[in-house]
Amino acid sequence: MTTPDPAKLRLATPDDALPLAALARRAISAKFEHLYAPEDYAAFMEEAHSDAVTARQIADPGMRVAVIEEDGRLVAFCKLVLDSTLPREFSNPQRPLELKQLYTDPDRVGGGLGRRLMDWAMEVARDRGADEIQLTVYSDNPGAQRFYHRFGFEKIADIEFWVGNHCDPEFLYACKSPFRKSGG
Repeated sequence: MTTPDPAKLRLATPDDALPLAALARRAISAKFEHLYAPEDYAAFMEEAHSDAVTARQIADPGMRVAVIEEDGRLVAFCKLVLDSTLPREFSNPQRPLELKQLYTDPDRVGGGLGRRLMDWAMEVARDRGADEIQLTVYSDNPGAQRFYHRFGFEKIADIEFWVGNHCDPEFLYACKSPFRKSGG
């Protein structure tokens, strides 16, 4: 007899806005807060990860937001923009989808939650007829880069990401259809 998976992947609902925003702030802070001046970081978090912004993203028909819930607590999430806002001139896709964010609770990294969310993102891309999935990744984040490579993503450009007055060097990654699930 198999035991049910206690971690349930589902679409976010309006009731998830506050815990999802809190999870995003916790996960992003654990990984990146040390890089920025406090005022730049605080402004960025308010602009990109406030409760209100998260609620708007969940309600936005141009986005899909998935969460993984375990024992009544959100432990991971993925946000997709159905019509990518990222640069198209490097690969000329016709119907690109943007993977905006994929984060796991800092205490749960490495447990397969990110893989489950990426498999979900690939499925959404296939169902929507996307010809490419685009994302950005910090240039000094080799763990994330390895993760995305396992799904067929490749670097297609160097870009900038601004957090207040601080410019991060980032990579624009793309994965062309057919999208595949992780091998493990």
